[in-house]
Amino acid sequence: MLPKIFLPLILAFRPLFSQPVWSSASVLLVGAILAPGKRTVSAILRVMGLSEEQQSQRYHRVLNRAIWSSRGASQILLRQLVNLFIPTGPVLLGLDDTIERRWGKRIAARGIYRDPVRSSHSHLVKASGLRWLSLMLLVPIPWAKRTWALPFLTVLAPSKRYNHIHRHRHKRLTDWGRQMLRQVRRWLPHRAIYVVADSSFATFEFLSSLAQMSQPVHVVTRLRLDAELWQPAPPRKPKQMGRPRIIGQRLPTLKATVENANTPWKTIVLQDWYGKAN
Repeated sequence: MLPKIFLPLILAFRPLFSQPVWSSASVLLVGAILAPGKRTVSAILRVMGLSEEQQSQRYHRVLNRAIWSSRGASQILLRQLVNLFIPTGPVLLGLDDTIERRWGKRIAARGIYRDPVRSSHSHLVKASGLRWLSLMLLVPIPWAKRTWALPFLTVLAPSKRYNHIHRHRHKRLTDWGRQMLRQVRRWLPHRAIYVVADSSFATFEFLSSLAQMSQPVHVVTRLRLDAELWQPAPPRKPKQMGRPRIIGQRLPTLKATVENANTPWKTIVLQDWYGKAN
């Protein structure tokens, strides 16, 4: 049995399920906390002492047939994490994709993607599997002495081939990321949100859509040295005709800024960068 201090955290998810589904979902939830290694349904039932359960299929049905809102569960989880780790101040998020290597005839949404771990600038390695886009809360853990990324919202980004076969409109990673961040903005309407993402999300469409929100979401990402930079679009004049401007005046590229001898530089020290200052 778990300590009583965990019960309010677990019971917060109770309204998402019907009573029959909750009886099985609560076992999976507690077992996922206790199970070491891979948290499969079989491993969860084993750690919960239900390895000989005759009706084990009902636990699988929680994940593949039962009707409940995974987005609602993400909202509850995010609020619990925010209230516990950062009750005040800005919220720092991480946005990144990962590939789950899965094969089989029934894994229809899989595709072939660049393996970011084994690939380099001169060597391309491809991987086959499911691509997931995960949004994580970045919080410093005192006893770990580093910042942890705690996932709370993950979506499947199907391959272009899968969407073409099923006649779905294909959405890029930036499209999924924009929708996820807009959803989080609705969940946390009164908090400043900062997002750290890699260069895959350094696109004008993605960044401008978040910057133009009534409550903008701030994104920190890495740009190419030759990336085109523009000032924000000037405010629209009264009774001005025509389509509103999207961008303003062109700015120098990062490469030109670096090579400019008159560019002012400021030295800063990053604290707690992988356990040391830089």
